[in-house]
Amino acid sequence: MSSNSESAQLSEQELRIAANQFSNELKAVASKIGELELQLDEHNLVIKNMSPMAEDRKCFRLINGVLVERTVKEVLPALKTNQEGIASTIEQLTQQYKAKDKEFSEFRVKHHIRIASA
Repeated sequence: MSSNSESAQLSEQELRIAANQFSNELKAVASKIGELELQLDEHNLVIKNMSPMAEDRKCFRLINGVLVERTVKEVLPALKTNQEGIASTIEQLTQQYKAKDKEFSEFRVKHHIRIASA
């Protein structure tokens, strides 16, 4: 009987570990989404401010820690491309988050797990 109880406890411990792993994965994806949204906001602000400027106006861009002199005409398309890439990545991560959240909800229902609020 003791081994049966030990087996049930191990299973409970495994469920707790799996639930924590789901939770940590969701937090990591949400954190990355937040970080990318901040970058997207910065890109939007820079693009908004640079758009009305003359194309031959000098501007500086930081590339891998090196400040490079360019023109608005050269930098603006690169910023817009980066902006689109960031938005696409946010969309993919959001879909990934929703799928993982749904999987976690199904896992909780299947194993009758309730999350205690701290």
